[in-house]
Amino acid sequence: MKALVTGGGGFLGFAIVKMLRQQGAQIHTLARNHYTKLEALDVTQHLGDLACYTDVEHAAIDCDVVFHVAAKAGIWGNYDDYYRANVTGTENVIKACRALGIKKLVYTSSPSVVFDGTSMEGLDESLPYPQHYETAYPETKAIAERAVIAANDQQLATVSLRPHLIWGPEDNHLTPRIIERGGAGKLRRIGKQDHKVDCIFVDNAAHAHLLAAEKLSIDSNIAGKCYFISQDDPRNLWDIVNGILATANIAPVTKTIPFRFAYSIGWLLETVYKRLKREQEPPMTRFLARELSTAHWFDMSAAKNELGYTPLVSIEDGFIQLKNWLKTGEKQKK
Repeated sequence: MKALVTGGGGFLGFAIVKMLRQQGAQIHTLARNHYTKLEALDVTQHLGDLACYTDVEHAAIDCDVVFHVAAKAGIWGNYDDYYRANVTGTENVIKACRALGIKKLVYTSSPSVVFDGTSMEGLDESLPYPQHYETAYPETKAIAERAVIAANDQQLATVSLRPHLIWGPEDNHLTPRIIERGGAGKLRRIGKQDHKVDCIFVDNAAHAHLLAAEKLSIDSNIAGKCYFISQDDPRNLWDIVNGILATANIAPVTKTIPFRFAYSIGWLLETVYKRLKREQEPPMTRFLARELSTAHWFDMSAAKNELGYTPLVSIEDGFIQLKNWLKTGEKQKK
């Protein structure tokens, strides 16, 4: 196999690259930056912009499959920037697959594309897209996912995976933010209810992508479909957060604030940040308040039955791996 992994130097992308290399695949990546860790794996790196079609096409030449992982993530920022990265970039990937005769496209989406601000408990992939989004990331990811699914035909087989709350060693997004805010005493439980959420250890998310690529073909039963991907082990959100904090020897979050207060603060901060044209993400937003006060866990039957997916790493073993990685990082700093 020869594969293109967009965002191959990122958190999930790199995990996918490592697994593919273990299977002997040849890997090309497309990213804005050069990564020494990819050099060590003998990966062909292409520097470029997803929003530039020629960059995408050049990176995809002679590939059999594309893992489109790269995206602009976050809950704050200019809508046009999100659209350019997430929608235009995905359209360019689809266009390149068609131009080069690539027959498989595995897309990394997010459960946030179907989040309407209310709890999602045990729901499956029949859940519709909401009519309104409070932030640009889920909205643009939903547009891109729809494009990927619509592109499935007799020339190109496509599938979309929705991993939820990816964490683990080498995370440069979720885990560091939890540890930084937890260590500074800035985290608060929102609302009085204990809501369950799904999460997924990074190696499990990568494993699901490889399974999807293996199963995917023209007219296969997974072509043109979306799949929720998780540990299949929903837990209280703050048990997961406190588990991550414990790997860094940080005290658990125990203080609580009401949802209405958090939502109001989010609205106020959004208003102020927009008027001041601040690019930095506010410490609270309306979207974040809703996310932290609602349940997010999904029926994994489709992924288990059609992809053959089961987690490789449990949450407890993931905490051990994360703790060891953090210790290694501390030693290197010293």
